[in-house]
Amino acid sequence: MRPIRASLTVLFLTVLTCSIALGATREEKRVADSSDVLDQLLRIPEQSIPPTLLARAYAVAVVPNVVKVGFGLGARRGKGILVIRQDDNSWSNPTFITLTGGSVGWQIGAQSTDVILVFKTRKGVDGIANGKLTLGADASIAAGPVGRTTSAATDLQFQSEVVSYSRSRGLFAGVALEGTGVTMDRKANAAFYGDSSITPERIFASSPNIAPDVANTFVQLLTAQTRRLPTQPGMQSGTLDTPPATATSDSGDSRVRTFGMPDPDAPTEDEFRDAGYE
Repeated sequence: MRPIRASLTVLFLTVLTCSIALGATREEKRVADSSDVLDQLLRIPEQSIPPTLLARAYAVAVVPNVVKVGFGLGARRGKGILVIRQDDNSWSNPTFITLTGGSVGWQIGAQSTDVILVFKTRKGVDGIANGKLTLGADASIAAGPVGRTTSAATDLQFQSEVVSYSRSRGLFAGVALEGTGVTMDRKANAAFYGDSSITPERIFASSPNIAPDVANTFVQLLTAQTRRLPTQPGMQSGTLDTPPATATSDSGDSRVRTFGMPDPDAPTEDEFRDAGYE
């Protein structure tokens, strides 16, 4: 019964997301698109973010449709949302963010990619709220592990402050994020919440009822994946314990790599069964 109930919950939230998107404002559509990306990524355990990583997460950002056009000098830009974990282990209202960056080199083709960033500490989120966070410089980042469990081979990823995932739809196989900046989209926050003076701090601290219903859909999707996970020892407001560095880790490596997630739009029958879809 529990797999069936979980399946019905996901189906209801997906239908609600699609319905809202039909008559949505630009900001509401961005939240609905983020919900769709999160739903598809989390749907299949073998291709999803490990539960142990979500249990450690301080914040999660989803940036749908990051466009990268490379004709000599590459450029990249995307708009998404960010939520943080509250003191009671619930997720906050979303705040809007913009991801921008460029890459130098001869690159042919254009790419649209969905990007998910998992923040393990408050440091990176504070950087965004205070102006700008440059991935790989202001916060260490690594490609995210996937699957139900993680092994010692993934300990290095757990040393990074930010873990990244991507799903590519275009020509390139993956996404490079060296020097990519993440900033707060204050105009979108003002439009979405109907308050030109609203700050990220107020959004994070406010009760859920200040946000339009489409925001609840995103939060519920994330909550459904984390509410059964055990709270990590030492979890505090604004920070999470990080495992001690292993002898094989290289703390000076700030290169940014994004793990290319397979597109789960057409999962196999076995994958549906493993995910609890009967």
